[in-house]
Amino acid sequence: MLVSALVVAGTATGAVLATVGGKPAAVSAPVPGIPRTSPAPAKITGPVVPMLGGSADGLGTPIAVPLARASASASAASRSAKPVPVAPLHGLKQASLLVVAPFSLSPQVRAAVARQPAVTGTEPIEAAKIQINGAFTAVLGVNPSSFRGYAAPSAAASAGLWQDVADGGIAVSYTMGTLDKLSLGGQVTVSGRQLARLPVVAFGTVGIGGVDAVVSDSVARSLGMPARNALVVSAPPDRVASLAARIKAVLPRGASVEPLVTEVTRPGGPAPVGTIPGTSAAGGAMTAAQLTVALRAAESRRGLPYVWGAAGPSSFDCSGLVEWSFAQAGVSMPRVAADQARTGPAVPASQLQPGDLLFYHTDPTDPGYISHVAIYLGNGWMIQAPQPGMNVEVVPARFGSQFAGAVRVYPRTAAGLAAGLA
Repeated sequence: MLVSALVVAGTATGAVLATVGGKPAAVSAPVPGIPRTSPAPAKITGPVVPMLGGSADGLGTPIAVPLARASASASAASRSAKPVPVAPLHGLKQASLLVVAPFSLSPQVRAAVARQPAVTGTEPIEAAKIQINGAFTAVLGVNPSSFRGYAAPSAAASAGLWQDVADGGIAVSYTMGTLDKLSLGGQVTVSGRQLARLPVVAFGTVGIGGVDAVVSDSVARSLGMPARNALVVSAPPDRVASLAARIKAVLPRGASVEPLVTEVTRPGGPAPVGTIPGTSAAGGAMTAAQLTVALRAAESRRGLPYVWGAAGPSSFDCSGLVEWSFAQAGVSMPRVAADQARTGPAVPASQLQPGDLLFYHTDPTDPGYISHVAIYLGNGWMIQAPQPGMNVEVVPARFGSQFAGAVRVYPRTAAGLAAGLA
């Protein structure tokens, strides 16, 4: 069972060890049709909080999903329904695209998406940002029996995990669980339309970038998430870009489609790319002036503490340091490492320049997931916010087995992704 396996493995692995020498280099210049009709929005008692990137209306307006305001002392709804046994796993599907809207997607829209060429599967879910222990967290509400096939292999294989979710528990990502110092079997406070105390049943990523918690669809709806406001779509990786364009054309105004596949350099892997295959990084790389400001900003945070979910100015997690530092140079970045890995083209380690981002696999529940990021300073050095109990530090960069690849940030590409990411 995944829970017991991760108790054994449960040491945070975010720190990156030094392996090479030298001094940071000085900064040098880098090398360089949606329908206008919409269903009536769902009744929402609280604000809307952006979840994913993309333009909801083709005019630059980011997609947003609802967040209900806490109004009760407990969530009885999540415990009232009789538990339903979770079905066995019947194969795995790649979670390739996510369609999301601030309203329930109609059966007609879901059917139109499913009919698109190259679609090999669709799964309706709930998707929203809700406060967990006071921090906004991307949460999915799912049918455990049918959604598990779209999860990361290790999580999908755990019948116990999905049964515990079906019984009213919450599964959180390995990164959130370890770096936020949560306790397996303990409880978290979830503030949706109702204030709920949910048991933490597992640490394990579902393999969807930026998503740190999963509950059953009945719990999600009791928290105020609109029913079936999102749709996970499976398709071959080489068809993702063209499929996203076709799906976008059949969505109502206010809905958006976002790729979920992250491609970066891997040893022995295909040609290095940071953006989704079939797309191109737009607008060119950062200027020397922007790089200077971003790197000086990052180095000014040296010695400040790591805090899970923090994005400055006095504490940071790994991606929070990147987001804050680049913001000082006027560059908008997505919030999580898995999405920052899509902010420009990948570059080989032999061609790294100051300001490039280095990405790492540190999550044993999904070894392919991007879960750590650092900023390259030049001459084999990088700056990072490593893990709880440690401070922002400048250390030699590592290019070993956990290294996933490097990306050169293109501001326009980054801003497009950041538009709808909290």
